[in-house]
Amino acid sequence: MAYADQEPSGRKIFAIGAVALLHAGVGYALVTGLAYNAAKQVYEDLKTFDVAPEEPDKPEEPPPPPPKVDLPPPPKVTVPPPVVTTNVQSTNTLPPLTQSAPPAPPAPPAAPPPPAPPKVAQRATQRGGSISDEDYPSSSIRNEEAGTSVATFTIGTDGKVTSCNASGASPTLDAETCKLIIRRFRFKPALDTSGQPIAETKSQRVTWRLPK
Repeated sequence: MAYADQEPSGRKIFAIGAVALLHAGVGYALVTGLAYNAAKQVYEDLKTFDVAPEEPDKPEEPPPPPPKVDLPPPPKVTVPPPVVTTNVQSTNTLPPLTQSAPPAPPAPPAAPPPPAPPKVAQRATQRGGSISDEDYPSSSIRNEEAGTSVATFTIGTDGKVTSCNASGASPTLDAETCKLIIRRFRFKPALDTSGQPIAETKSQRVTWRLPK
């Protein structure tokens, strides 16, 4: 009896499983069919939908410039000058010290007067020496220089000219005059009162004329 009770329960389980499978298959068919129809409808809608081309955006016009507004000039601000306060302090000024100057040194004794030149008892006399037209400097001839040279020269105790200075013609002729006097002129020296030879100063004029 127990075996017989177990057999009908196994059949029930089988029947229930078959019914569940049948429902599952019907549900799957319904789902897949509906999905197919929905996809087909969407495809048809996409095929018949026309997309209108987008119009290009119009360029925006620049905004007008702002109106020019004349602003009034800024008000002048006058700054008052700063007030400077000075504190004046009284100072006691001392009188300057006066120093007495040292006494001046005594004046040096006066130099003795130079000795008086010896008195000439006999003047110098020329023994030789002369200047001729042949001594005319060639440069002075080219430059057409002429004139009178006044020569002042000193005669030593030996009768020779020791120094000379000339002027009056041209620098070249004056220099040539002194050069010739020192080189050529010879004198008998001057004598003092005791008969001793002494130096003497003489002057002489030399005239230079251009040769013809």
